Amino acid sequence: MDKKIVYMDHAATTYAAPEVVEAMLPYFSEKFGNPSSVYSIGQENKAAIDEARAKVAAAINADPNEIYFTAGGSESDNWVFKGAAFANTRKGKHIITTAVEHHAVLHAAEWLQSQGFEVTYLPVDKYGMVSPADVEKAIRPDTILVSVMYANNEVGTIQPIAEIGAVVRAHGISFHTDAVQAVGHVPIDVKAACIDMLSLSGHKFYGPKGVGALYIRQGVRIQNLIHGGAQESKHRAGTENVPGIVGLGVAIERTVRAIPQESVRLIAMRDSLIAELLRIPASHLNGHPVKRLPNNVNITFEYIEGEGILLLLNTFGICASTGSACNSVSLEPSHVLTAMGVSHEISHGSVRLTIGERTTDADVAYVLEKLPAIVRRLRSMSPLTPQELK
Repeated sequence: MDKKIVYMDHAATTYAAPEVVEAMLPYFSEKFGNPSSVYSIGQENKAAIDEARAKVAAAINADPNEIYFTAGGSESDNWVFKGAAFANTRKGKHIITTAVEHHAVLHAAEWLQSQGFEVTYLPVDKYGMVSPADVEKAIRPDTILVSVMYANNEVGTIQPIAEIGAVVRAHGISFHTDAVQAVGHVPIDVKAACIDMLSLSGHKFYGPKGVGALYIRQGVRIQNLIHGGAQESKHRAGTENVPGIVGLGVAIERTVRAIPQESVRLIAMRDSLIAELLRIPASHLNGHPVKRLPNNVNITFEYIEGEGILLLLNTFGICASTGSACNSVSLEPSHVLTAMGVSHEISHGSVRLTIGERTTDADVAYVLEKLPAIVRRLRSMSPLTPQELK
């Protein structure tokens, strides 16, 4: 008999929706032409890419000629940091970002520091929130880029992006947001929020892995990251991943259309999980209690290790994580929780549950049946647990 699987790690990746897969299939074998070719089967693929580009643009209120397809969020983030940095050295070499960014941003920023750039890492409050006032204070005459993630991948906190964008726009500086976790979960309007560049990734909203996009507002100065061809309006070389791009277009259109209804359903399940899990003694919610992604639950259970919780959850078929999927093998405490002021000892006991389209009330009930018992079991074995909690 197959083991019951309850998938609660949608922030790590999602399945590709059936209609997404169906749309992609012809482009693997039947519609296989190179989009750069002049003959019909090549031009048909070019038209399919243009259609997907229009869908991505519509999802974030951009213009189609401002959308560039990439291999995913990490490439998009790297393109912004390296491309915008080196394109604007005449003005300066100062960059502003935050202490809670995804490692695709943080590691790119660290690399730029090795190349002579200066990076300011803004602090966050106990909820993981960045202050627009702190952004303004950090801006200098030689600041060339500000990057603040739209929503945190670990704790789900949604940043005041529109307020930050207005501050940065007033100073005439390029503003980037890593919206990999936000696209498909919350409405995004790049024009209203004064966003100059935005990163997104298909596999976070029921599209295929290995394909993403970067929005670059027309007029923004940025150098190319990948050279070697004239694809993507001469800005991103390499034969296009046509099946992936087609799938990305279908995925973003269907998911964004469903946000008004789906977010209500997800929030109800999210809040039920949070309320019941916080009934466990010595447990704490990580991230903002209200301004958080509709599908994100991140709880710390004191005196035990998150990895132990995950292993026992897996025996019951429950898939969860301790934070970022890109850093799940590290024994270091979460840099996000550390920046929020959570101690190293306590942060190791955090668990992230992220729900999705196929998550049901029965799934939530199953987790609430198993997880508290797992916490009690691990605490009974831990020498750190106070006697009253054993």
